Amino acid sequence: MNKILVTRSSMPELNEYVEEIKDIWESHWLTNMGVKHQKFQKELMKYLEVDNVDLLTNGHMAIELSLQALKLNRGEVITTPFTFASTTHAIVRNGLTPVFCDINPKTFTIDTEKIEALITDKTVAIVPVHVYGTICNIEEIDRIAKKYGLKVIYDAAHTFGEKYKGKGIGSFGDVSCFSFHATKVFNTIEGGAVCFEDAEFGKEISRLKNFGIKNEEVVDGIGANAKMNEFCAAMGLCNLKRIDEEIANRKIIADRYRDHLEGVEGLQLAPIQKNVQSNYAYFPVVIDEKIFGSSRNEIKNELERHGIYARKYFYPLTSSFECFHGKFDENKTPVALHISKRVLTLPLYVGLSLREVDRICNIVLECRK
Repeated sequence: MNKILVTRSSMPELNEYVEEIKDIWESHWLTNMGVKHQKFQKELMKYLEVDNVDLLTNGHMAIELSLQALKLNRGEVITTPFTFASTTHAIVRNGLTPVFCDINPKTFTIDTEKIEALITDKTVAIVPVHVYGTICNIEEIDRIAKKYGLKVIYDAAHTFGEKYKGKGIGSFGDVSCFSFHATKVFNTIEGGAVCFEDAEFGKEISRLKNFGIKNEEVVDGIGANAKMNEFCAAMGLCNLKRIDEEIANRKIIADRYRDHLEGVEGLQLAPIQKNVQSNYAYFPVVIDEKIFGSSRNEIKNELERHGIYARKYFYPLTSSFECFHGKFDENKTPVALHISKRVLTLPLYVGLSLREVDRICNIVLECRK
């Protein structure tokens, strides 16, 4: 029996990638902002419809170094615990204190009605997370940030290629950070990017990703090594050519899931948002055991019995990680805690056949009691 995983990396034809990297053997330029890096940077800026893009080795360093480039080295950052480990770890690794805000029960994004109550004289920024391709309440976050003079760094790892009211999703906040990890809608094998407007931020992030080097003889900052190499940039150039087709195919799969699961009592799906051009990154289902009759874990186990591997994504909350034992109280974000114990993301990737989607849904629905 062939396994069906929750996701599968999209790749170009081998010959196409080989052709793209062929000239690297002539130049011997493997990293340090080479020709591929520069070309990909320009193509990405056009596709995302943003003023500026810088490329990094992964999405985590995009967040971590953005906080540094904004000179946020002390204080509190309001964020959500309903996210991947990277978001919280980037904050903590910068010596900042995460203050966890609960999530909206319908969108699973940060609950903007609860942000202001968490703001203190120590608050320096908000790090909201777009999840599953569902975007945050951008207008309200912008209003709050301007009212209190806070920086906004979006974790946009799940929203590559999306638009809100016709505007590229990377255009919002002081910075929007993308992940190009192999499992994302768009990948460069490993990689990430930051989108921004401020030119001074751009100079700082460029320096920080390259050891703090200003020029050949001056190193006036303490930086990291977060440069994207030429092979990853080449993969990005190949995958960018077909990203619209990729998203269109993902929509077909997501629509098929909705045909089966929309309106089923005890199952909650992510919303279809107005004014959002989605990328159909993930297909989460929140299971109410009392109504549906089976728990999230029971359904996950039943799927695995048939060789189908869904994922508890996101579980556990980052605020309850063992590395933070005793520091945070997950009960202060009851909605996020409730959702995390019930959410299951079903397989979604180009190449997943509609017949397989039908089979997955039939297994889920057969768990009803």
